[in-house]
Amino acid sequence: MKNRSQLALGVILILLGVWFIAQQQIPALKEWVGMYMQWPLNIVAIGGLILLLGILFGAPGMAIPASIVAGIGGILYYQQTFEDYESWSYMWTLIIGFIGVGQVLSGLLGSGRGEIASGLNTIVVSAVLFVLFAAIFGKLTILGSFGPAILLILLGMWVIARSLWRNRRKEN
Repeated sequence: MKNRSQLALGVILILLGVWFIAQQQIPALKEWVGMYMQWPLNIVAIGGLILLLGILFGAPGMAIPASIVAGIGGILYYQQTFEDYESWSYMWTLIIGFIGVGQVLSGLLGSGRGEIASGLNTIVVSAVLFVLFAAIFGKLTILGSFGPAILLILLGMWVIARSLWRNRRKEN
């Protein structure tokens, strides 16, 4: 499995190098890409390429770095489009969710159900952290001034419920 991941990464690096050389040597290609893709979307496309190569080489674990790269490209695209660079103070929490998305994809592509469950838990934690940090830094006011406290209480309740559910499943 590790050899497949390394092989896929090597192919990705070679293809990226060829792509960058082609853009330098063929000005029309660079202009065409410039018309249709802003630079953050290139990062999203690289994430898609990593996922595609992971699928082709039978390395479902490549879905995790693919999701991280594509997700960061999406964050950068949002920030560039809306000129909201201050959003990084809470947007970083989405990277945790991108890991979860990669885990879910990896599980669906062959790693197993445990990976899917772990990924879903990671996505929930990321979403709660995102809402919490967005509320703290003033971008999210839907819960009012008590928003961060309410979210912490809900997160604590979720952690306890999850722990109790696991203990109950182990007993049966």
